[in-house]
Amino acid sequence: MIVTRKHLPRRTVLRGLGATLALPLLDGMVPALSAVRNTAANPVRRFGAVYVPNGMEMRQWTPAGEGAGFEFSRILKPVEPFRDHLNVLSGLADKPAIPREGEGVGDHARAASTWLTGVHVKKTEGPDIRAGQSLDQLIAQQLRGRTQLSSLELALDSVEVLGACDQGYSCAYANTISWLNPTTPLPMVNDPRAVFERLFGAADSTEAAVRLARLREDRSVLDFVSAEASALRRALGASDAIKLEQYLEAVRDAEQRIQTAERQADREMPVFEQPVGIPDTFEEHARLMYDLWLLAFQTDLTRVGTFMIGKEVTGRSYPEIGVRSGHHGVSHHQNDPKQLEALAKINTYHVQMFAHFLDRMQSTPDGDGSLLDHTILLYGTGISDGNLHFHLDLPMMVAGGAAGNLKGGRHLSYRDDTPLTNLYLAVLDKLGMPVEQFGDSTGRIEQLTDV
Repeated sequence: MIVTRKHLPRRTVLRGLGATLALPLLDGMVPALSAVRNTAANPVRRFGAVYVPNGMEMRQWTPAGEGAGFEFSRILKPVEPFRDHLNVLSGLADKPAIPREGEGVGDHARAASTWLTGVHVKKTEGPDIRAGQSLDQLIAQQLRGRTQLSSLELALDSVEVLGACDQGYSCAYANTISWLNPTTPLPMVNDPRAVFERLFGAADSTEAAVRLARLREDRSVLDFVSAEASALRRALGASDAIKLEQYLEAVRDAEQRIQTAERQADREMPVFEQPVGIPDTFEEHARLMYDLWLLAFQTDLTRVGTFMIGKEVTGRSYPEIGVRSGHHGVSHHQNDPKQLEALAKINTYHVQMFAHFLDRMQSTPDGDGSLLDHTILLYGTGISDGNLHFHLDLPMMVAGGAAGNLKGGRHLSYRDDTPLTNLYLAVLDKLGMPVEQFGDSTGRIEQLTDV
């Protein structure tokens, strides 16, 4: 066999006038005669976690039946097309979020700050905060040096609030789910423009006036790297050329959506003025952030990400789906049928956005499969019943194939308040990063370890 394909460095980027654009994995980046060894046997594995606030309408979340024959519930119906890549988990507990004697209220702050750490936090409104290293940062630590960004932290709500956000607890506990170490919470970013520029670079100057001038020209980062992109196209094979065009189209689409949001930000808003770069609607904002996350995975700029769909105690309303009351107020439903229905609508809407992400992940090629095939995604919250601030029997979902190490299509139910962190030990096993203890773990959960 004669091999004529040219090899491209894995870290190939396009550059021009200060802009830098990373490229996705192309066939030409895999050394000739070793494609199978490098993509099938040793695929890149990724991790992500999506947090939803204020609990869940559990009667509309929990599937009917267990094992492979379960039926998708109303809230989970949007992700049913991805059954083979999903495991729904019931019965897991976030016990570190339960108040200790004398601590009293503050369940929302404790829920967010313990969800990925499994460590009970110090109750304080001052700078002496203390939690634990989160799962995503443990994974990022293991992968450090392999990607340009160790991790990506995304949000939809503003994280600019300081002081106390939940009685007696610093806003640091509520503003993030990602902790670099016990005393360092990582800021979540909710501005798509900031995320885009972190991934793909900004203008050819860091001066605000220069950056603003480029934005007003509506020029894309692709305009700055067009010459190199044209040269690269001529050197690629037919398959890689198609992949490159699809990727560049996705980048341009994301930036155009951001520019549209920036133009709309100048309009008068009836209630409040949106920050520059953030779309008017929840749906467009959520989809755009998910799409930017996908681009970060696709280009291997990072292999770890977290996304807060909302902060705990968020009062966001959703008139587009018929819910004009604030989310937090609705979650304290007191078993009122109208409030429960509103909460179920919100929960379903959030899952619909996640389904969009799964669809994009599944349709994006990666090595011998798709991004979804090679990723583990967690979806859930630190509160089950928001009315009671209940931290047991949490609604949890695990999506992705973990590079062939995770079997989907099951509803797995656990007993005796199994620690949520037992799931995390199993996730770390799937990622090839086994540890003996994490947070309040007591051992690995059963069944998820099966393949």
